[in-house]
Amino acid sequence: IYTDDQSFRTLSCYPGAYPFAKTPNIDKLAKMGIRFQASYNGSWCAPSRASILTGRHPFGVESMTFKGQYPSSSYDPNVCRYCPSVFRRLGYFTGQIGKWHTGADAGFGRDWDYQRVWNRPKFPDNAPNYYKTQLISFNGGKEKEVEGYSTDFYTDWAVDFIKGKDRDKEKPWFLWLCYGATHGPFTPAERHKNAYADIKVDVPKDLFGPREGKPEYVQKMNVWKKNEKGEPVYTGKGDYQDKKGMTLTEGVRQYNQCALAIDEGVARLLQALQESGQLENTLIIFTSDQGYAWGFHGFRHKLGPYDDTIRSPLIFAMPGTIPAGKTCDVPVAGVDFAPTLFSFCGFKELPWKMHGRDITPLLRDPSAKWEEAMLVTHTGRSFGKDTNDPSKMDLLETVPWWVASRDGKTKYIRTLVENEIEELYDLEADPEELTNLALRPEHRATLERMRALTIAELRRCECGFVERMPRAKTEGK
Repeated sequence: IYTDDQSFRTLSCYPGAYPFAKTPNIDKLAKMGIRFQASYNGSWCAPSRASILTGRHPFGVESMTFKGQYPSSSYDPNVCRYCPSVFRRLGYFTGQIGKWHTGADAGFGRDWDYQRVWNRPKFPDNAPNYYKTQLISFNGGKEKEVEGYSTDFYTDWAVDFIKGKDRDKEKPWFLWLCYGATHGPFTPAERHKNAYADIKVDVPKDLFGPREGKPEYVQKMNVWKKNEKGEPVYTGKGDYQDKKGMTLTEGVRQYNQCALAIDEGVARLLQALQESGQLENTLIIFTSDQGYAWGFHGFRHKLGPYDDTIRSPLIFAMPGTIPAGKTCDVPVAGVDFAPTLFSFCGFKELPWKMHGRDITPLLRDPSAKWEEAMLVTHTGRSFGKDTNDPSKMDLLETVPWWVASRDGKTKYIRTLVENEIEELYDLEADPEELTNLALRPEHRATLERMRALTIAELRRCECGFVERMPRAKTEGK
């Protein structure tokens, strides 16, 4: 179950959630299995999906390009292979429902046996229609408009799939359900438009700044102002995603209202698995492509390297196989999904070289010792060899390229801009990432250790730009 722009703050089972958020069915799923405290699947929609499907960081996803009217994109399926094609070859019946954002070729007949897909790259003019009147292709056929609330009809189709409609019941199955909510334009279902009516949204400490210890682009982040009542108001370009003049409270309310239909959908999916006798034989994964900032560090959106902009929720559940009611403090990444799924299903040989790691030991024992670092990168709309030279970076929403890593609760960020500062945070003492320890001499040893760890991880993954990263201001002092 792969949602869109859904921060961990929208799920009431997570520490740090909005105090008013109520997601009882996703909370139930968390109690059935393991809730990971932090997953870093990507910095925005397309690269996170590419990493999930390939097991590779965006700099290792070759042939993916974004050209023409956004989100038009393409790739060569002979070069950029997706893991469902392998599950299909190994005997699984594969299905995909909902949003598609990685190339106009959605892969029916190669990656998917069954598909009801809203293909954003193929139809840019329909790309803003996250909630209604979507152009849907059914099993590779000509697209047709589907009316109704997308979250609900995605769930309807997924329930049918679980119960055996339109699939080979003799085969094990793999389903990727891609909800479009909670993406802008934030549009709750009619039944949820009065939810959270009297909420109070706390203003993030550095929404207006100053943002001491942050890179220059964060210092300049300026898309909020106060209205006559003193409320934060969005002042950006007012595209289809976020209404210009929207207050912080209004945006956060609608965002969380959209999550309610997802929560109801999870209840229906669990019920379908239970009624069909498949609940104990199905690995359920709930996550999102990335989070959404809503004012933290001045951002209104995603893309930044901070937990409040991109950290995703992550739950694994399989009653009787995965321990119930547990949490895991190990940070994981989107590249870890593919190798983990192959291992979990008993396929020990990976079909190609993947950057991610098999985290099935953590699914057996979430408190197991884990010494591997977590890496996540942002290279805008560039992939593969097009990321080899950071000096030619394309900025996406004014955010430069960056790399970030975590070792336990220690987090390191390097902005790929010449003479820019590095960042170092203790997420246990400073979960909002307000105090940059990289600027303090007493933390020099930790900074150098995390810098070396990050470079080593980039080299392990054969990153093309690792030897061409611009020198940091804090480097070498």
